Amino acid sequence: MGAADAVGIEQVDERIATWRQGDCVVEDAWFLYRTNVENPLTDAGRTAVAEGAENAEMPVRGFAVLTQTCDLVRSCVDRPFAEVSPLVEVNALVLREIERGRRPNYGFIPGVADLRLVADLDRVMTVEKAVVAVWERIQGCRTDDETRRFSLALARKRARTAFPNDFVKFAKPLTDRMSEKHDKQSDEGRALRTLREIRVRAAPSWDADAVELTFWFIRDDDESAFQPQVWEHCLTALPRPQSTFGRFVRVDGVVLTLDDLTGRDYVESDPLDLDHLSTRPP
Repeated sequence: MGAADAVGIEQVDERIATWRQGDCVVEDAWFLYRTNVENPLTDAGRTAVAEGAENAEMPVRGFAVLTQTCDLVRSCVDRPFAEVSPLVEVNALVLREIERGRRPNYGFIPGVADLRLVADLDRVMTVEKAVVAVWERIQGCRTDDETRRFSLALARKRARTAFPNDFVKFAKPLTDRMSEKHDKQSDEGRALRTLREIRVRAAPSWDADAVELTFWFIRDDDESAFQPQVWEHCLTALPRPQSTFGRFVRVDGVVLTLDDLTGRDYVESDPLDLDHLSTRPP
């Protein structure tokens, strides 16, 4: 390595040291990806193939950094690459849904939310850190809680539970009702908006012949917003055991806070995604 190379690496490391997972650049940019010249699937891919290229590009509003901070700030000698996802603009309603975790293929980033920009997690591009080093950094997450939520969104995208098909059908009345009521200006809608997440536990396991289900509705800690009588009504929407779905022999629902939930209950349960339940392949 020459002296000039060493200086260049030092400059990149110095600039990258300020970047964190979730940080963004907002500028006219291009998302690059590989296409199959024999079967391009996108307009950009077909255009690229028509021009004799195997790589396609799409215009984007900018990028969000997905690489974990601990890896991002390591010297580019050891870790020369970073992962980024393109920023896309969405309308206000979709932005709220993404913020609530209802669209796991997108990542909510508070630092660019005023521009209605979100990270498109379905698309990931690898760049050298020297590319990131010359970008104008916008802080994506300003607090520990925001940082934690973005990290969880990334993890959720890759690790969503694939529920059994019969459970997805069994739970559909519940998920449909909650999706319908969530934004309503009603007691039930306001109660649903206090939820942090919904988790479900299958005992003894999802593959058992007879399964007992427990739904945990984990609400925010704000006691002033808690209305027990409203939640009693909400819990009547829980699906009930029936002959069509004979494996599910018992269904319970509990409204509680994170402090009320044991660590064992949390790790032995799965998050319920109201709009995008993942099913197992047949």
